[in-house]
Amino acid sequence: MSSLKMPDLDEAVLARRGEIARALAERTAPDRVIVEPTSLAPYETDGLTAYKQLPMLVVLPDTVAEVSAVLSYCHENGIKVVPRGAGTSLSGGALPLADGVLMSMMRFNRVLDVDFDNRCAVVQPGVTNLGVTRAVEHEGFYYAPDPSSQIACSIGGNIAENSGGVHSLKYGLTTNNVLGVEMVLITGEVIRLGGKHLDSEGYDLLGLIVGSEGLLGVVTEVTVRLLRAPETARAALIGFPTSEAAGACVAAIIAAGIIPAGMEMMDAPAIAAAEAFVHAGYPLDVEALLIVELDGPPVEVDALLSRVEAIARANHATECRVSTSEAERMNFWAGRKAAFPAVGRLAPDYLCMDGTIPRKALPLVLARMRELSEHYGLAVANVFHAGDGNLHPLILYDANKPGELTAAEDFGSDILRLCVEVGGVLTGEHGVGVEKRDLMPTMFNEVDLDHQMRVKCAFDANGLLNPGKVFPQLRRCAELGRMHVHAGAIPFPDIPRF
Repeated sequence: MSSLKMPDLDEAVLARRGEIARALAERTAPDRVIVEPTSLAPYETDGLTAYKQLPMLVVLPDTVAEVSAVLSYCHENGIKVVPRGAGTSLSGGALPLADGVLMSMMRFNRVLDVDFDNRCAVVQPGVTNLGVTRAVEHEGFYYAPDPSSQIACSIGGNIAENSGGVHSLKYGLTTNNVLGVEMVLITGEVIRLGGKHLDSEGYDLLGLIVGSEGLLGVVTEVTVRLLRAPETARAALIGFPTSEAAGACVAAIIAAGIIPAGMEMMDAPAIAAAEAFVHAGYPLDVEALLIVELDGPPVEVDALLSRVEAIARANHATECRVSTSEAERMNFWAGRKAAFPAVGRLAPDYLCMDGTIPRKALPLVLARMRELSEHYGLAVANVFHAGDGNLHPLILYDANKPGELTAAEDFGSDILRLCVEVGGVLTGEHGVGVEKRDLMPTMFNEVDLDHQMRVKCAFDANGLLNPGKVFPQLRRCAELGRMHVHAGAIPFPDIPRF
């Protein structure tokens, strides 16, 4: 593993590895506890492959009762647990611990109920994102959030990171499309939040769980919102001479009151890589490419596309092609959906960043990223959800060259600091994990972070669920009440102390 700081190893737990494996086998089945190093290797990393660590062991529960029994045992014995879905996380959210149990939820892979009358489906967390749509598309429905990894990523992982996708601009992120969950707390207690109804009374605990990155509990069942497939959908492929012009066009479209179903942007390196990979017919003589999709009744779509084309021309677009068939529309998206693996052909390694900015800041941020690229001597390809300002710069490097990984990490950190500087946030859909953990103080002060940690402590007082993620200071809940002393002076010294 790299020099990334993680919680100190619990040698006492490591010494009991065999005993723990036997105990978990009794609570699940012998063939669902993995202890051999060669069999553990597939779990040593997630989509953030710069960091690797073999887990102490892996357990694959099959029922809610088994999840409850495993978590209860780990809670009673002070054993850390890292929940894992399909392992596509790009922020290190599923990075294992050498003294922890990695709980894979991929045996929870069944669609339990499809309720078209209430426009929802109940699925287990190991069902893939695309699997939900596949289960309902025969009746003209679909599940809206569509990350680029939707063919592989799991619904449980989507909940952990509050994943988005190319159509989140109009239809929202995971949090806007999940109606309820069943989850197991670290104590083994099974709870339900929400359900098939649209809203729940009281505090929005469901909103708290979505995006909690496995720190609060393990989700075992999900109720998702289903949408009717739009009557028609058409996409425009628009080329620009500069990234700044494309960014200005994005802002102008939204300012005109047009909310596309999706609005994606790629710069020249990403365009070239995607075209070589997919052969989608992308123009190679432009510096930036927008894909703008409109959906709804045909008359409305046609009218909006005309307005979008006029706005694009006013912002110096050099090419504008509108899809004339469903096959052509899907071809436009094929390159964008394959952009991440396509860029992987340009360098041995890359870091996929994830920050969000106000749309008006797109031209400035793109220009600053070019300057950073020159400063660090590393190329960067940009593929992102332009409509909601969610950037995905792909920093290219070679881990076999001394210093390049560190330079890539520093480059990425500077990009994220830039996002915060212009009024944005550290993450849009990939989560904090370990990648952005130590950058949290750039956005939150100590009071902010302490209050966030109090939420964690309310669910997991001993810090056993996915420790070492999200919070920059590796400390325990008991430390929250301690007084901070700076330069020998306590805060508010005039207040009487008891």
